[in-house]
Amino acid sequence: MLIAIAVHFVVACVLPLVARRYGRWAFGVAALVPAGTLGYSFLRFTPEGDPVTESFSWAPRIGLDVVLRLDTLAMVMIVLVAGIGALVLCYYAFYAKPGGSDVGRNSVLLLVFAGSMLGLVLADDVFSLYIFWELTTVCSFLLVGGDGIGKNVRRSAMQALLVTALGGLAMLLGLILLGVQAGTFRVSEIVAAPPSGTVVDIAVVLVLLGAFTKSAQVPFHPWLPAAMVAPTPVSAYLHAAAMVKAGVYLVARFAPGFADLPAWWIPVLILGVWTMVLGGFRALREHDLKILLAFGTVSQLGFLMVLLGTGSYVAAIAGATMLLAHGLFKSTLFLTVGAIDRRAGTRDIRELSGLGARWPAVATLAGLAAASMAGVPPLLGFVGKEAALEAFAGGGFRETAVLAGLVLGSVFTVAYSLRFLVGAFGSRRGATPSQPPAPGAGFGVTIALPALAGLVLPLLVGLVEPLPAGYASAYPAGAEPYHLALWHGWTLPLLLSAVILGGGYLVHRANPVMLRMSGWVPGPLHAQRGYHRAVTGLDGLAHGFTGRVQTGSLPTYIGTILLVVVLVPGAGLLTGAVDASAPALFDTWLQLPVAIVVLVATATVLLARRRLTAVLLTGVVGYGIGALFLVHGGTDLALAQFLVESLTLVVFVFVLRRFPSTFVQSHPPIRSTRWMKATVAGAGGVFVALLAVLFSGNRPEPSEASAEYLQRALPEAGAHNVVNAILVDFRAFDTVGEIVVLAVAATGAASLALAGYLPRRRTGGHSRQDEPAHETEERGP
Repeated sequence: MLIAIAVHFVVACVLPLVARRYGRWAFGVAALVPAGTLGYSFLRFTPEGDPVTESFSWAPRIGLDVVLRLDTLAMVMIVLVAGIGALVLCYYAFYAKPGGSDVGRNSVLLLVFAGSMLGLVLADDVFSLYIFWELTTVCSFLLVGGDGIGKNVRRSAMQALLVTALGGLAMLLGLILLGVQAGTFRVSEIVAAPPSGTVVDIAVVLVLLGAFTKSAQVPFHPWLPAAMVAPTPVSAYLHAAAMVKAGVYLVARFAPGFADLPAWWIPVLILGVWTMVLGGFRALREHDLKILLAFGTVSQLGFLMVLLGTGSYVAAIAGATMLLAHGLFKSTLFLTVGAIDRRAGTRDIRELSGLGARWPAVATLAGLAAASMAGVPPLLGFVGKEAALEAFAGGGFRETAVLAGLVLGSVFTVAYSLRFLVGAFGSRRGATPSQPPAPGAGFGVTIALPALAGLVLPLLVGLVEPLPAGYASAYPAGAEPYHLALWHGWTLPLLLSAVILGGGYLVHRANPVMLRMSGWVPGPLHAQRGYHRAVTGLDGLAHGFTGRVQTGSLPTYIGTILLVVVLVPGAGLLTGAVDASAPALFDTWLQLPVAIVVLVATATVLLARRRLTAVLLTGVVGYGIGALFLVHGGTDLALAQFLVESLTLVVFVFVLRRFPSTFVQSHPPIRSTRWMKATVAGAGGVFVALLAVLFSGNRPEPSEASAEYLQRALPEAGAHNVVNAILVDFRAFDTVGEIVVLAVAATGAASLALAGYLPRRRTGGHSRQDEPAHETEERGP
């Protein structure tokens, strides 16, 4: 599995060369990778066996491993990610214009995205999961943004990035909290033995926030319709089949461990039902076929969120089945829209007429997909929707309320499915029939495969059921486990299915009324306005905050840094995370006179009027620290400290030759400002000293790394001094890097000083003989 992920990224590196030589057929080469991944995954996966795991340790000392796990849920997602991914890449080879400038770029990004999604669904540790999660976000941003020329494109890409990345950060924080509470960062272990408590409730809400943003749940959903500015194959893959399923997948992954928590099921059920109803309602007013499908996707994602987050056996079977069905029918419909847009030059249903008579085969395939989306038997969507209705039928108040919401959302699903089908392929009275050329075999085959799969799979339900049932086995199945089937008898779900189909047809017939009503949302509940207000408010806050802390004043910068140092770690200390036990005040009486000298020198620096005096007193502090090392027996360390202090003093002396001998202050300081600076500086100093004492008291014995250094210094480095062994042997590359950084900084500073000094010498406008006069002028009266 690690190799399969790596192959995606390796092949992506050579795709630009393939695109340069073979043009748009680079998409066909890219499609071979997810197709091979799908076949390899089926070979490795056994529904009845234990999950296949692989791990790679990249920092074993601190427990950071890349762990992959292939189980039934991951296999369901791989069918979508790799199967639909290979199909869309093949489709893109026919969709892209010959000689298009974006072929290499988009083929690379799509394959990197496929590899990232594969890593995401296989990751069994929270850090790998987060890395792959954010890689999909970055790929989505680049694919939606395209060449970045259009303002609308840039705005849509930025909105998708801001919303999903913000949710990703919240999810990371929640996962870390869960890992700390559970004592492990393995996802499967967290779910198997879920922790509890207030911190876990907070962590669960943060994880759900990431899932809601990624899967476009209310109120974060506007980014998904806005992202429809991307090419249609990109929308079909990222925004219908794969990326938007990442949030749903996250909920499905953690639901077996946390579905009973109110912090979990309340937001999942409320926002899921709300998203399903609102998305379907908004789809009824759209004239752009792609935007109509986007709102339909929002509605279906809410449906999936409810099913996979509920935490019951039947709901889990229904959710996994609908996950497969949605990927099949929605990819078919998006690819159909791409063919219409490419051939007819429009996707506005007000400009299309008679396309069904001209493209009967495509219309039939799109009709199958739309029927599956609406839940018409005998398609896969019907099998999944009937299971969903069964999951909430006959329950208590909560289940009944959710069932009512699902029925209402399903009625809207039927209505916008009919709106799509009639709008794309129907004939409008008085309109000139559209005369686009035939879409061709390439479009036809790629559209037919997922559409026919939605028709054939219910007939082979015995082959499909092991995947949903395998995932649902995490929940108690009851005495008579539910099985997927086309016919369960005359049951309540069958009656509700008939009501949904009839109600959806009536809503579609009442289209003029619904068109006036749908899309109307009270101003305060308008999510897009909320997004704009949030961005504007955040921008204003950033400007205001930056204007107050970035004033060009060095004392303000230092004060800000000190306050952050005091407040942020100080909050951790106040929570009691650190034991308040302190070490002894001193170990030997020799420390006392040295400490007194250091303290006196530190206090005297504040009273110094001349720069050289201040530097010499600062040097006394450094020499005092070296003396403390000497008292503790660290002779080599003390010599190194004395050497550094001596060199520092020499450098200071050379530098001070270019400065006035005394501190220049043209205006007397304001008394209140002086007290404020003194307070901040004192608080920073006291806090750092307190922190050092507390941390020293909480380390009764050397850390594991320190013990390793002590043990290996002599036999491996031949050094009696551990510090020297660390600096020049164990961490020699770090030392070289630090020296390089210092050399670069010194070179830059010297260059700036010389660049300002030499022009003055050439013009004779500012010589050293002028400096005393300048100093006198600066001092003022």
